[in-house]
Parts: sequence; structure tokens; C-alpha cells
Amino acid sequence: MNNFNDTVLASLPSGRVRVGVLGAAGYTGGELIRLLLNHPEAEIVFANSESNAGNLVSDVHEGLIGDTDLRFTDEMPFDEVDVIFFCFGHGKSEAFLKEHTIPERVKIIDLAQDFRIAPSKPPRGEASPSSVIPHGGVREWSFVYGLPEIHKTEIAKAQNIANPGCFATCIQLGLLPAAKMGLLTDDVAVNAITGSTGAGQKPGTTTHFSWRNNNLSIYKPFQHQHIAEIRQSLTEIQGCLDASIDFIPYRGDFARGIFATMVVKTDADIADIVECYKTFYADAAFTHYSDQPIDLKQVVNTNKCLVHCEKYGNKLLITSCIDNLLKGAVGQAVQNMNIMFNVNETAGLRLKASAF
Repeated sequence: MNNFNDTVLASLPSGRVRVGVLGAAGYTGGELIRLLLNHPEAEIVFANSESNAGNLVSDVHEGLIGDTDLRFTDEMPFDEVDVIFFCFGHGKSEAFLKEHTIPERVKIIDLAQDFRIAPSKPPRGEASPSSVIPHGGVREWSFVYGLPEIHKTEIAKAQNIANPGCFATCIQLGLLPAAKMGLLTDDVAVNAITGSTGAGQKPGTTTHFSWRNNNLSIYKPFQHQHIAEIRQSLTEIQGCLDASIDFIPYRGDFARGIFATMVVKTDADIADIVECYKTFYADAAFTHYSDQPIDLKQVVNTNKCLVHCEKYGNKLLITSCIDNLLKGAVGQAVQNMNIMFNVNETAGLRLKASAF
């Protein structure tokens, strides 16, 4: 531990980061609690859920039976925590901030999409707040887009983080090194399939087991909400992006994980491309280039992203895969928390893949 980290943690009880979780009863809330219970530098102060107040967390998140006696609460003691995770549905975070008073020293990590898109294009190589909103005419809330592979320095200084979307994380990490090489000059074909947990815990027609099992379908072709944040990051790295990102999302008949393929037209040599990918992710804690073809089981239950490239004529095939609930959501959120509090970036995230 360096001196700065000692100073930060010395001000916290037991040397730990004190955490509050809002929207704690959903899939992301439960997965976040699982990670934090096993985090060596974090302590859960409260897990908020109005509909489950008083109930044991393990009664809702049954995988935590025997791990904790924590109960849900309808209270929000913001003055007792150092960071709050927003595990709300999309569109609720901005309204919440306008309606509640949170101490200025308390950091926020928002897992919804409310603040991911910057109001204007950031300068090349720099991260700008994803959104700025007034709070009661007194305080402004600014959010940094929390993709550690390109914004680690900004995240370390940030007060508030807009955690990237799951599809966006997987696809961006597949394409960013290509953008660094300036290869995204023609339309990019993207196909990605996601597990049912990506749709949230509330049952719906397309998440019901009898419909999803042994089935496959597409949704929001060319119109998925994550395209905007994908374009934002690619533009930041490449400098401009005139090419279209032609994204077709698929609903998979499995619980968790995202597997994406991207096709980029280029005459660049595959050896140069592979070298760029390896260099781009050389210092990344969880994103790794694989010389061998990849599969979903290598990343499920981990905070990893694996990327692989192959060349067929003038077509570059990029494959990328993540766990949608971890690197695509709360794993990345905890990674951001670690960076913000100058804790080891991998703390609480050394997880075993469910490969067999």
C-alpha cells in the first residue's frame, strides 16, 4: 500500500470503504453484494430496497445463504458511507439525485445509462463528464464514463462514475485497439448475444424460461441504446468516426454472459493488428488478448474480457466476450470503486471462471 492509500483508508472505520447499495434487490444488487461481502477493503453499511425492507438479503438472493445476516432497509443513511452504488433501472438515477441530498464527500457509481453520454464531444485522448445536472440549484453532479481501459486516470480523480453498459463494454473492448490504429473507416458489422440476466430480475415475456429456453431472437436491431456510448468511446480514440456501427443484439437461452463478433474491413496486416491489441491491453487488469479462439465459459463468473482477432482476406474478425453481470455491470463497478479509493484494482475480483 502506498502512502496515499494509507491516508485514504486510515480515515475509514477498520480501514475499509463504507458502501451503500440502492436498488439492492435486483440481479445487479445481489451480484454486487456478493462481491462486496468478499472484498478485503469494503464494508456494506446498508442495502436499500423499500419493497423488501426488513427481509434478509439471503431470502431474496438465495445464493448468499450462510454468507451474511444483512437485511434490506428502506433507510438511506448517506452520511455513514463513502460511496453509493445506484442499481436502479434506467432513467431513475437523474430523478433520484434531484430529489435527495447526498453529502458532497460521498462518491457515486451509477450502473444505469442516465449519465453515460457526454453533452459534447471530448477532446481526443481525454475523458469528459458524461453528464452534468443541477441539484436544487446549488450542486452540480458530473459523471466520468467508467471504462478503466481508457479512463483510469480520470476515474481515479472522479467523484462520480457512469458505469458502462454490458453490450457497450464487450463491443468497445473488441474495437478500441482497431480504432487506435484508425481502422474503423468502413461500416462495422456487430453481432452479440446476451444471457437472460441482462434483462433484469423482473419477469417479462422474453425472459420467461419456457419462452427463452431452446430459443433465439433479435431485438432493437440497429437501434440499441448502447450504440451511442460505443460510438462515443471509439470517436474519442480514433479522433473521428464516420463509419456506422451496425449492431444486431440477440437474446440467448442461457443465464449470463455476452459473446460478440465484429467484422472490420481493412488491408492492415494481422501481425500488426495483433501487436496493437496486445500493446493496448498490456496494462489492463482484466482485459486480455488471446492468441487462441475464445469461448463464453472462459469469462462467465469473472471480471475478465477476452479478445481474439483473425483475418480473412480484407476482413478482420474480432471476437470479444464478458460476463454481463460482472465486467458488464457490477464487477466493473467494483473495479471503478477500487480505482477511486486507490485500492488494488483487482481487490475482490479474483474470481474463478465456471469453465466446467
